[in-house]
Amino acid sequence: MSLTLAEARARAAALEVESYEIDLDLRDHAGATFGCRTVVTFTTDSPDTFLELTDATDLVVLVDGAEVPASYDGRRLHLTGLPTGVPVRVEVTASVPYVSDGDGMHRMTDPADGETYVSAYLSLDIAQRVFACFDQPDLKAEVSVSVSAPEAWTVIGNGRVLSQEPGRWAFATTPRICPSLLVVCAGPWHSVTWEHAGLPFGWHARASLAAELDRDIEELKHTTVDCYDHYAEIFDEPYPFDSYDQLFGPGHNWGAMETPGCVTYRDELLPRGRVTDDQRTRRATIIAHEMAHMWFGNLVTMRWWEDTWLNESFADYMGYRVAGAGAGFAHTLVAHEASRKPGAYDADLRRSTHPVAPLPDDVPDVDAAFGNFDSISYAKGNSCLRQLVTWLGDDAFLAGVNAHLTRHRFDNASLDDLVGSLDAASERDVAAWAEAWLRRPGFDTISVQRGEDGVPVLVREGDRPHRFTVAAYDARGVEVARRLVDVDAEPVPLAEWRGLVVVPNALGETFARLRLDAVSAGVVARRLSWFADPVTRSVLWARAFDDVRTGALDLDDYLALVGRHLARETHPALVTTVLDRTLGWVRARRAPAVRAADVGDLVAAACVEGLASGPEHRRPEPEVAHALVRGLASTTRDVDLLRAWLAAGRADEVDLDPSLRWAVVVRLARLDALDDSALEAERAADGSFAGDLGAARARAARPTAEAKSSAWEEMASPEVSNRLFEALASGLWDAERPDLCSPYVDAYLEQAPAIVGRRGQGFSLVVGRAFPGVQLSTAQRHRLADSLESDQVPSVLARLWNDHLDDLPA
Repeated sequence: MSLTLAEARARAAALEVESYEIDLDLRDHAGATFGCRTVVTFTTDSPDTFLELTDATDLVVLVDGAEVPASYDGRRLHLTGLPTGVPVRVEVTASVPYVSDGDGMHRMTDPADGETYVSAYLSLDIAQRVFACFDQPDLKAEVSVSVSAPEAWTVIGNGRVLSQEPGRWAFATTPRICPSLLVVCAGPWHSVTWEHAGLPFGWHARASLAAELDRDIEELKHTTVDCYDHYAEIFDEPYPFDSYDQLFGPGHNWGAMETPGCVTYRDELLPRGRVTDDQRTRRATIIAHEMAHMWFGNLVTMRWWEDTWLNESFADYMGYRVAGAGAGFAHTLVAHEASRKPGAYDADLRRSTHPVAPLPDDVPDVDAAFGNFDSISYAKGNSCLRQLVTWLGDDAFLAGVNAHLTRHRFDNASLDDLVGSLDAASERDVAAWAEAWLRRPGFDTISVQRGEDGVPVLVREGDRPHRFTVAAYDARGVEVARRLVDVDAEPVPLAEWRGLVVVPNALGETFARLRLDAVSAGVVARRLSWFADPVTRSVLWARAFDDVRTGALDLDDYLALVGRHLARETHPALVTTVLDRTLGWVRARRAPAVRAADVGDLVAAACVEGLASGPEHRRPEPEVAHALVRGLASTTRDVDLLRAWLAAGRADEVDLDPSLRWAVVVRLARLDALDDSALEAERAADGSFAGDLGAARARAARPTAEAKSSAWEEMASPEVSNRLFEALASGLWDAERPDLCSPYVDAYLEQAPAIVGRRGQGFSLVVGRAFPGVQLSTAQRHRLADSLESDQVPSVLARLWNDHLDDLPA
């Protein structure tokens, strides 16, 4: 029953929606449902249409004040015989279920203090899980919200509070927004508020995270204000809403959601204990990303989901740009180039690849659209926009963007609209660029070739125009020159760099595979960690990830690269990325099962070397040491070392913050060195929601049939929360023990379709991302392929499973 493009177009052609008045009753927060009364006012050219509202009970429907029979199928409320050409007022009163999976009115009780929080997390096809609406992006309307809640709670919404009485909150009417941008967050939040530029601002978190919010509040305030002021400088359109709250909420399926007036974030972005520089930078880019959506997505909204990139690619690009240039976080590009861009290359090699900007008919329904919230729409789209800015020039880019935002403010727009504005602002052919870069999947290859004369030549395999920085290095990996080049059909000789190492795209301005000549590749293999620019090292590590994935680089050669350079890497984000990639995809997919232990041992040895001090090594910087300790904690077989860390509360010279302590506990459990009573003692000593999840992960990690069986039983429970499912899955799979995990690979393949069929899109993501991180047997691979051919797998899960099938080694 996913909404189709044809249905959405027909409904948008017939309807003009004026307003929603929404009244929510959250007082019975311990019950199964909450109360919702919605009044939607609209004009229609057709006497028949439908509203969406999912799993409602106690339904009462009034049309212009007169009760009518409810023609309702559990998802759609069919309206017939409506008056046409005049405003119609439809009032729907219902009870709607709370959820524990992040899709709808999510409810969570905090084990730290017993307090309950409920938050409306919406996205595609999810607004209807909270209120009756026309759930599509091109039917925007003004929204007014009132909420009844326990008197001790604070309620936060899209607008300023108009009135507040004990247990009753009313919010200012929003400008025209689409239904999925509604937000309501209610509970005993800990809040810090202030004013800036004439607007109220605030940060909010669960009461049990008050100390963490207070610890970070000055940085969070400065990041928010600096990003806000930077957007005010580069965008002509002012911030379009009347307040700016930000909230760390439990149970979020996304990293964050850009709901106007109140952005919501996963509360894992407010970690307990140490906040590393890498975490701080990533958080700042997310803050800047969500703020960009106030213009790209909220002020100007796509008509249909084929233009998801207009939201996400722009916000992703702006997030890294503004966190760096506006909020002062250095090296934001390192995280993008090292960890996110490689995922986009991976995605572009799978059968599910698609253009950054597909045609409308290529996104026939919302379930298909949901699959496009992927690395293509985010990281590749970001990379394409960075190439556009490099190719077009920043002044022309911003001039076109500003014209687009002003022309379509509080309305809907498409790729063609944006391209028209950019074309008008530049002498370059932006339409042709968009056709080459945005309308077609795949990527070009930029190779360095060298003839007998030793002159390096840049050669393009493909047909897209590229402009990027190329850099030259000596045999020690020391940069000696760089320049900006345009590479089109004709090769580009670099005669002045005869005999030098050449790295194209050294600053990552374009999106293309890199192939180095033998001279350059040899020096990179030996001297990668000596290259001074961390962005260039990120580009070169991404090249290695791509090469080992495709088989262009042998597994042993890749592991030799890790063994040689991980210990000497000085940027914490790169250390983390190499660890994650090696212990994740490479160990589970590229290495044969019999080599999985070797991969872990090699990484452990590299981490030990990186943490060592002596004539050959300097002490690593604290941020790098923290990343190396985390890598060692997840790979070492030295039980005595891990126990000593727990006893001391320190590893090497790094304090064990709660997250790092749980990493040690999970590793001891995986080594069968902690029994149930010890795990329970750790859980009780922690006493938090994160501690409960850490204990669940550790229990699932124990290498016994009983532990694996118990973990799967919890995962398959109908009421399991999204966070608990994630934690259990991360412990369950063990790449070094595929035989122990094999029965639960079978159970996962058999039962996952029914699990997600009960829970919906967001939980489909959770289940799909929990795909077994072990080598599958031949029979299991066939079972996976057969399931996907049977059409019994829900579409969102099928997309993820097909991607995993493509990632399995041949």
